[in-house]
Formats: sequence, C-alpha cells, structure tokens
Amino acid sequence: MRPYRLTVSAAVAALLALTAGVLPAAADDGEPDRDFTIEDPRITESSGLAASRAHPGIYWTHNDSDDGPYVFAVDSRTGKTVARITMKGVGEPRDVEAISLGPDGNLYVGDIGDNLNGSWDHVWIYRFPEPKELRDATVRATQFDVKYADGPRNAEALMVHPKTGRVYIASKNEDGGGLYEGPEKLTTGGTNVFRRVGEVPWVTDGAFSPDGTELVLRSYFSARGYAFANGRLGEDYAVESPLLPQSESVTYTADGSALMFGSEGEQSDVVRVDLKKNGDGTGRAGGKSPSSAGAGGTAGDDGPTVPRTTLTGVAVLAGIGLLLWVGRRRRKG
Repeated sequence: MRPYRLTVSAAVAALLALTAGVLPAAADDGEPDRDFTIEDPRITESSGLAASRAHPGIYWTHNDSDDGPYVFAVDSRTGKTVARITMKGVGEPRDVEAISLGPDGNLYVGDIGDNLNGSWDHVWIYRFPEPKELRDATVRATQFDVKYADGPRNAEALMVHPKTGRVYIASKNEDGGGLYEGPEKLTTGGTNVFRRVGEVPWVTDGAFSPDGTELVLRSYFSARGYAFANGRLGEDYAVESPLLPQSESVTYTADGSALMFGSEGEQSDVVRVDLKKNGDGTGRAGGKSPSSAGAGGTAGDDGPTVPRTTLTGVAVLAGIGLLLWVGRRRRKG
C-alpha cells in the first residue's frame, strides 16, 4: 500500500472545509460591498485593503513584496480589477503591508514591513491622490521616510485618521505591538518620527471607522476594537471576525455599516461582517454583552464577547495537529 501522506496545506484545506459554515456565503447578487473573491491572477498576496470614497464598491489593494510599485482597484460586485496604478517617483518597494485613504483624498501606502524584525533603520510611506477615473495609469507619488522614536521594528498596519489626517502605525514584534503616532503633517524634507502612544496586540492590519471614533485591529484569528479620542486609545472590546486562510487586511465600508476582512493567496476572499447597531441607530464593531454574545460570538455574564471564529481558529489548529500526527503514524505503520 502506498504510504499515506498529508501536507500542511492539505490539512488546512480539510479543516477549512469542515468549518466552512463559519464563513458567510459569497454574495452573487451584483451588490457592492458584499463578500467577494479577488479574481486578478496578478494579486497573489493582498496585504492591505481600503474602501474607496470616490468610487462606491471599489476596494484598493496591493501585493506584499517582490511585486513593484503597484496598487489595484478591485470591484466588489465582480471581484475583477478595474485599474492598476503604477507609482513613479518612489524607490523600489521592499515590503508593502498596508493602505489607507486619508481625508485629503489621498491614498497612503505603507512600505512598513520588516520580516527581519528591525533590520532596516527606516521605512517608507507613499502618498498619491485617489484617481478620479478608474483605468490603468501611472501617477507621481510622494515618498516619506519614517523612523520610530524607540528604534526599528516590524509593522503591517497603517491607518490614516479620517478627521485629522494623522498617520498611525501598529507594530508587530515578537513581544507584542505598539501604536505609533506620526507627526501632525508628513514632510519630505527629513525623517518623520513616529512615537509610541499605546500598547496593542500583535496585529496584521487596522482601520479607523469613518467618523474616527473607533479603531479596529486584526490578527490572524481575531480582532479587537478600541474607542479612539484625542489621538489615544480608550476602552477595548472584542470584534467578530471571519476565519480566513491567511488573515492580512481589514477596512470599514465607506458608509461605516460593516467591516471587510481580506486574506492573502491566489483568488483570496474578502468577507463582510455587519456592525452591531446601538440604541441610537449607529453602528459599532463589537462590545460587551451581559446576556448574549450577539452574532457569531459567545459571552459570559461579565466578560467581553469572544468571537466564535476565534474559537474556531483554535479548533482548526488543533485539528491540523491531529491530522499531521495521524499521517506520521500511518507512515510508520
């Protein structure tokens, strides 16, 4: 008998198939801002996501590394790319991890990753106006040099505040992460120093709510929200998040009614999670509940909501380990 072989990718696929019911079904009704799959074969490592305000239903994304100075506009109705923007006037990107839209109508692209955990003494932010027309084009971008006041570090989350225009970065180091605040205005005449203003978990992306009062940060298996005022973090709370193969990105929809969670990989999925409604009709990404968890979560009498997808992520990891153990046992037999 041929030895039984089980790879990590096969194990992941098997477990994701078993837990497929956790993910919302992809919409096929032609409506914008619903679940969609990125169809463009050129987009294999979608690491950031930003909802367009000028073009309803359009989401800006980019590859991680080894691609070039490119940003893609993807239509959430079809999953197809409707524009590829080439940035000129910038150096060769090293590790592009995030994208955010500012109140000035500019897209900010964060070349802020450092897989060697602090080997680069500076990173870059690129900025260019969101195009008025959706077509392939080359645009001149402004490049900003960035350093951290407390030394180099790895990061994947860049967020532009939708009211003040101030840029924030959440770092991703082995000992956890920090929230870093940039100067009031980015300048090209020197280095822009980002200073640590808060402590956050290890995260892969983040996004401000359209009104700027909340900040959501996500990791591979969970997400947390924070009240945000006067440039500082407030109360934190759990946020429902979907289980995806490699969870890399998050953004609010332009109207603030939902969060869109993205992932890396060929034909990667973007999944919508509707916000819970408060008594006044406004939406919030999550929160405490004394008697129930709300959609997709579980809660105790005096604890914050725990997303069911987070618990499922733990189950997936356990299942992968079990499948790999079985595979090794069968090969030995």
